Amino acid sequence: MPIRVYNTLTRQKEEFHTVEPGQVKMYLCGPTVYKPAHIGHMVGPVIFDTIKRYLAYCGYRVTWVVNITDIDDKLIHKANELGTTVEALARRMTDDYFDNLRLMGVDGIDHFPYATQHVREMHEIIQSLIDQGFAYPLNGDVYFNCTHDADYGKLSRRSLDEVMAGTRVEANDRKRHPADFALWKSSKPGEPAWPSPWGPGRPGWHIECSAMARKLLGDEIDIHGGGLDLMFPHHENELAQSESCTGKPFARYWLHNGLLRKSSGGKIGGEHDRHGDVAASEADLMAQKAEQEEQKLAGSKGAESVKGLFVQFPPETVRFFLLATHYRSPVDFGEDRLAECEKSIDGFYRLIETFSRLTKPDFFFVLPASQTREASHDLAGEPAAYFAELAALRARFLESMDDDFNTGGAVAALFDMRKTLNGFIADQKLEGEGRSNTNALTALTRGMTLFKELANILGVFRQPVTKPSGGGGNEAFTNDLMQFLITLRADSRKAKQFEIADKIRKSLTDLKVTLEDRPDGTGWRRDA
Repeated sequence: MPIRVYNTLTRQKEEFHTVEPGQVKMYLCGPTVYKPAHIGHMVGPVIFDTIKRYLAYCGYRVTWVVNITDIDDKLIHKANELGTTVEALARRMTDDYFDNLRLMGVDGIDHFPYATQHVREMHEIIQSLIDQGFAYPLNGDVYFNCTHDADYGKLSRRSLDEVMAGTRVEANDRKRHPADFALWKSSKPGEPAWPSPWGPGRPGWHIECSAMARKLLGDEIDIHGGGLDLMFPHHENELAQSESCTGKPFARYWLHNGLLRKSSGGKIGGEHDRHGDVAASEADLMAQKAEQEEQKLAGSKGAESVKGLFVQFPPETVRFFLLATHYRSPVDFGEDRLAECEKSIDGFYRLIETFSRLTKPDFFFVLPASQTREASHDLAGEPAAYFAELAALRARFLESMDDDFNTGGAVAALFDMRKTLNGFIADQKLEGEGRSNTNALTALTRGMTLFKELANILGVFRQPVTKPSGGGGNEAFTNDLMQFLITLRADSRKAKQFEIADKIRKSLTDLKVTLEDRPDGTGWRRDA
């Protein structure tokens, strides 16, 4: 089955064919680094990190670019408010962003271009647009002439009349058309500025992405991604200026992820800090955006800092939660839903712990890395029903990912694979009298190898997870205390003091600690 993706530009699913065979050039709009990253900033990177993983699994060579906007009105205002420089603030917030990406397991980004390092490339595009009649200087500013672009609005499906009827545009009575947007802005006293043919100033927001994408990926790219709130005006203007400059299609496929909102309604982290976002006439794309913008909760808990969220939940839980929904759907976000996800994901950790205990090799460090899609997958063997089920689940996982990168369907297949593997352990009595059955253990290892291969595509279960203590507790002390209680209970049972042994188990159960009596000893786990 070929990969099919939903293209915002055409409003339909299309077979995936790249500009250059076997190679994917992908660009994702990154953050404006003027404040700590909120959880909404992590949605796109997690989604497109997974998309890159899958495309690489399918044999593509993928180059992925995420920009850093380190000059902008928001940065200037925030730096003045804090009494620091734009450069120092941008550096500190960029480091925070990078650290959060690392914690979330987003490690597939190839290039992080900074806007301030590509001003020359922006000048080149702006001058080309002026020379071709698509832009005009105006007293130190330069504006894109929307009326000279015959298909302006084709991404958002808006005419200039619709843009003017529903959009707050840049106020400047001297512009040739009210919808014309700034490519270059003359500097005000005290603001950062760069020399240019039109006077000292700084770039407009949209031209930054066009220049960085072109510099690192070329005139034509395969995938341009971003949140649904960026479709207009940012992506619309980016597309218009890029294609007017080169005369070539800018991006083959425009992929827009749904927005994150509180489970009771409202977008996490507020809007994307740009003016010009209003509801369009197309319900299929814009209804959810309109609802979320109306109900935004900019100050909601977890919106200001991803680190605050990680105090309560492991980053892997957050990643798993984001991937459990199809990327184009809005994500209902809340602590209660994260807690449900954490409880569900604990079942995978228990399976991993059981496997490592039964086979001795550690799941995280011994099993081989993910194979490619075309590698041989010999899932024949005994018991036949077990291997047939694993093969069917692998096929279901791949079918979901082929269908517009449906990670929600892929996650569901992983849950069913967990059920199959746990069932095999129980059927073969591997935690009891069958623990020396080498054939069964080999079959389990083959199943767990496949499980890890698919989990790696989603970027989960790649390394052991340490859960937040919530109160600064000492993990070693907790383990020692639990071992003491387990030994005390075992001694009580040997002395036939069953009342004491039962009281220990019940007290631990009340504390959401489950004891597991196994042939090789007693283990424990903390339930979510």
